[in-house]
Amino acid sequence: MNIKRALNHIQFSLMEGEFVSIMGPSGSGKTTLLNCISTIDAIDSGHIYLNNQDMTNLTTQKAAQFRKENLGFIFQDFNLLDTLSIEENIALPLSISNISTKKIQNEVKKIMQRLSIEDIASKFPMQVSGGQKQRCACTLVFFSTLRKTQRDLIFILIRLSLS
Repeated sequence: MNIKRALNHIQFSLMEGEFVSIMGPSGSGKTTLLNCISTIDAIDSGHIYLNNQDMTNLTTQKAAQFRKENLGFIFQDFNLLDTLSIEENIALPLSISNISTKKIQNEVKKIMQRLSIEDIASKFPMQVSGGQKQRCACTLVFFSTLRKTQRDLIFILIRLSLS
């Protein structure tokens, strides 16, 4: 059996407010690293600490709760639901979080204005450009419960997986 390690002897620390670029050729482990940090993928050995919490010791349920409450994901293929309008896709994460309809509408309107996509609110993903889909997908980051500096850092880290 020929086993290839995607990540080997990785060690780094980030302080609040720091920004990092993760670069490398296709297949070098950038997405794998982000998936491990964000608890999407489990690691075979070692530890990952976020805010002094060992992510490698979390149960599946605790990891899912951590992602829900602390991370916003932007995927390469956008992960938008084709049967929902852009506005409905943006509102979806909020609607499953027990937030009032009025607050959801206000938040969705604000974020769509911030990203200059309010004019495509009623369109479906197949009716808009790739850049517009990407901006729609970016809204997930803005709706997380992170402090602004952490949210910006996660946005940059996840965004790197798009290149």
